[in-house]
Amino acid sequence: MARPTKWRRIEHIPSISCFLPAGTSPGDVPELTLKLEELEALRLKDLLGLEQAECAAKMGVSRPTFQRILIAAREKVADCLVHGKAINIEGGNYTLNICPVKCLACGQEWMESYENLEAIKQGTYTCTSCGSVELRCVQSQRGKFCRRHCHRHGRGNR
Repeated sequence: MARPTKWRRIEHIPSISCFLPAGTSPGDVPELTLKLEELEALRLKDLLGLEQAECAAKMGVSRPTFQRILIAAREKVADCLVHGKAINIEGGNYTLNICPVKCLACGQEWMESYENLEAIKQGTYTCTSCGSVELRCVQSQRGKFCRRHCHRHGRGNR
């Protein structure tokens, strides 16, 4: 049985999710779907010019996985440009960083994703160092979880 796909961290969701060749309208041309993690790989490597190891670390994947995501993205974009296809950006296995979490018992800090945030709030998620459930968002000034930072992000669909 295959391993489940890890959620890929992304920092940017585009405000425009569809690109069409000039002079066409939706439905007139074939369309390819570019996943949000593929767009993030293009943004990190080709737009920001980061090294692959940095890109992989930012996305929370291995370097070989990052390379596969990047190759898939470049192939799709090249196909669309050469053959005049539309690009639709949506979906994938992604998450946005929610907030840095700190254990109040031992002081360890780490970034936690949306998928674990509810368990942290309910006290069912424990610190990996000391096992404490006294976890708080570092961004918050009240000591719990900050609304502005922790509640605005969600996760993608498969």
